[in-house]
Amino acid sequence: MLSQLADSKSRLCRRQALSNAPKAILSAPSMIRSKVQTCALKQNRVGSKVNLAAKGQNLHSKKFFGMPIASHVSQHNKRVAPCECGIIGISKFGGNANVELYEGLLMLQHRGQDSAGMVTTNWKKFKEFKKNGLVKDVFEDQSVMNTMLGNVGIAHVRYPTAGSSSAQEAQPFFVNSPLGIFLIHNGNLTNTDELRGFLNSSRSFFNRHLRTESDSEVLLNVLADEIHRSHQRCLQTTGCDPTRNKKEFVFEAGRSLMQLLKGSYSCISLVNDVGLVAFRDPHGIRPLVLGKRATSQGDEWCIASEDCAFGPIGFTRVRDVEPGEMIIITEDNQVHSRQCVEGKLNPCIFEYIYLARPDSVLNEIPVYNFQLNLGSALAKRVKEVGWEVDLVCPVPDGSRPAAIQIASDLQLPYREGLVKNRYVGRTFIMPDQHMREMSVRRKLNAMPNVFDGKNVLLVDDSIVRGTTMTQIVDMVRKAGAKRVYLASASPPVIYPNVYGVDMPSRVEFVANGLSHEEVCKTLGADGLLYQSVDDLIKAGTDLNPRIETFDASCFTGAYVTGDIDESYLQRLELQGRGKRRRATSKIVSLVDSQNYKSEEQ
Repeated sequence: MLSQLADSKSRLCRRQALSNAPKAILSAPSMIRSKVQTCALKQNRVGSKVNLAAKGQNLHSKKFFGMPIASHVSQHNKRVAPCECGIIGISKFGGNANVELYEGLLMLQHRGQDSAGMVTTNWKKFKEFKKNGLVKDVFEDQSVMNTMLGNVGIAHVRYPTAGSSSAQEAQPFFVNSPLGIFLIHNGNLTNTDELRGFLNSSRSFFNRHLRTESDSEVLLNVLADEIHRSHQRCLQTTGCDPTRNKKEFVFEAGRSLMQLLKGSYSCISLVNDVGLVAFRDPHGIRPLVLGKRATSQGDEWCIASEDCAFGPIGFTRVRDVEPGEMIIITEDNQVHSRQCVEGKLNPCIFEYIYLARPDSVLNEIPVYNFQLNLGSALAKRVKEVGWEVDLVCPVPDGSRPAAIQIASDLQLPYREGLVKNRYVGRTFIMPDQHMREMSVRRKLNAMPNVFDGKNVLLVDDSIVRGTTMTQIVDMVRKAGAKRVYLASASPPVIYPNVYGVDMPSRVEFVANGLSHEEVCKTLGADGLLYQSVDDLIKAGTDLNPRIETFDASCFTGAYVTGDIDESYLQRLELQGRGKRRRATSKIVSLVDSQNYKSEEQ
């Protein structure tokens, strides 16, 4: 791991190491290079200086660097802002992709409600628009959609787990060099500080300035830096024609990028003169799915966080993007794929419990079937404890499949006794705790004609903070229930999810430091059952035996990336994660759609 250099002498040493590095080192990933160069400098201070503009090449030629971009907005709150997001990209032969991107985003709205953004292109001009709000509100102005022209595009929905809600941190993010790159990202990097230090140091080609505290912007700039490095290797070592090898530059950068990044990332990017680019981290923690649509001109392509986005716009599922894989869809809709680094599938199991829609298939596992398996496992537990139950009631909406299966296995009535107001946002995804508490009473209403005089088994997909469940138990009792038992389809959440889910601080969890009986008492229930971790994992491996290990870190504390320790978790808590997620400053929106022209036009 990189550390900050203690004094100016050490920083000078690093700069000298870079300038004296042999050309062969250019082939190594950037962080590895910096260590090799420092070691080489100590052993031998004699060497020939590498000229980055060797052989008369103009590093800023318009042919390779394009697309100037205007500066947008405002201040930002300087705190890290990882997200659980929804992403989609479409590449067509003709016609505009804007409406289909919009429809796809609507199907991914459950993954983020804070902001939405879109960029489209015909590979000559790029049009971008992003703003805080729901998809339908961000793009409600028809005049905005009318400007979003182009047969290729990417789009994003986001919520923040910390930091600013300014639209400056809405995605896509953009860098104009090299080539011109837009990028959208779902996940969370766990070595952001190291990467930020690298980008702001002499080890980066341009000592890149970052405009936000978002890890997604860091990721984009590391990618840009590695593409530029591949371009330099082409010029200095092989003498290749850089105008003919841009796709190869991106693949090479993908390999180096994946060796540098830690954490979770599923990304889609538009790279000028290359195409639509998608890639996934070597553990496949966050989902990414490839779809296609047959036309008279050939196959058109869509890549999205979940395949539930495909149906309404006429695409069909092809496969998941593999862990460590990069896919490039060129301007003529030809698909090129490369396994950049070795991957092993360790998907986040919380996707199947809570985040994904039940009509999605992730990593060859139907989410609905997974949730039915959770219900069957819980039904066995209910039989073992011997509760006298009159009816099974789900806490809408995510727990319905599990509750239906429990009722079926136990041969009990299934009743929808909690009526949901569908015009109130999801409480778990809301960035402010006070807002979550206020919305519960507006969100659900208990029906006395269902609960009066009954022993009720309430089923929820998960119990995280306990804020919602405590109030629901109280509502059901006030509606006349004689006893209220609780069954959680997931185990108790006792560790932070550092890979992009909004529950980073241990002090928030209702199960934090409490025994099973104490949690039950805190929630006000007459009995409580949690899913076991073994049954949770089995629900997934039964459906896809290829997956040996899920990331279940929020239940077990075992983080699949191997770089998370107690000091890391303590730093998260010291940063205030989980205490107050929404900045109090005025929210600024990007109200103008920007028009970007390629300099090659």
